[in-house]
Amino acid sequence: MEDPKKLISIITPCFNESDNVEDCYNVVRRLFADRLPNYDYEHIFCDNASTDNTADILRTLAARDARVKVILNSRNFGPFCSNFNGLMASQGDAVVVFLAADQQDPPELIPEFVRRWEEGYQVVYGVRKKREEGFLMCRIRKLYYWVVSTFANIHIPANAGEFQLVDRVIVDALRQFDDYYPYIRGMIANCGFKSTGIEYTWRARKKGFSKNRLIHLIDQGLNGLVSFTKVPLRFCLLSGFLLALCSIIFAVFSLFIHLLREGPLAPPGIPTLIVAIFFFSGVQLFFFGILGEYICAVHFQVRKRPLVIEKERINFTRPTQDTRRSTAA
Repeated sequence: MEDPKKLISIITPCFNESDNVEDCYNVVRRLFADRLPNYDYEHIFCDNASTDNTADILRTLAARDARVKVILNSRNFGPFCSNFNGLMASQGDAVVVFLAADQQDPPELIPEFVRRWEEGYQVVYGVRKKREEGFLMCRIRKLYYWVVSTFANIHIPANAGEFQLVDRVIVDALRQFDDYYPYIRGMIANCGFKSTGIEYTWRARKKGFSKNRLIHLIDQGLNGLVSFTKVPLRFCLLSGFLLALCSIIFAVFSLFIHLLREGPLAPPGIPTLIVAIFFFSGVQLFFFGILGEYICAVHFQVRKRPLVIEKERINFTRPTQDTRRSTAA
């Protein structure tokens, strides 16, 4: 009796991707037929309440191919929460954590991911060596990745996103996390285990346009900084210290000017008032920055809201483990 084929799970979050979801499905299907014939797969699409006909296309694909599984959310919960919920619903021996519907992360790397996994690596991550995007945005992203990688309290590979393949042991470890806003690449890095990276070019989108606006990118970036680095807190500490130091220097400078000049540099009391304002503003910024970050994080964590609320699941025949933070409507 032949051993059953190993199962590879592919997670694709989507929102208003009617131009891309069928192309993404076809690429993955051909990939496994031509280059990974000895593996079975499931392709999990997590739809974030698309307002176009993405959900209808996914229903059609699921009706035609049982390997296509669909999670329809009741509203848009954001790509990270939806992606993590799909990851928790996967059943594969290995899981491609995030395959973008627009294929900016090249699906052709998946066979190489699988080969490295078979060599014994529990985490195989893609490294975005080049980016087909504007110069300014490219530099901002690289700077951000450098800051997170350099100042994180764990090793997070620079220029690595969620496009990576992880072993089942990683998925089981991630079930122990209870995070209101999962920073998935950091959580995977936090699990440890043997890992390796593969460099590739992050391609420009060919169809449609990105739904990740600048405000969303800022929010996701700040989440990564707050979750796994102390940079925001240390920045507030440094800012407060520098402002207080400047006020002290100004006070000493004012004292010397006052002693050397015959007349006052300013009406009596004004220098003292300026020093006091700057000094206490620095102290307040220091404390407010620290308290604000902690209160914000605690506020969202203790409310225990579900990561997503699901409206419907399609083609999930086998029961999955309870994700604790997702709810089926």
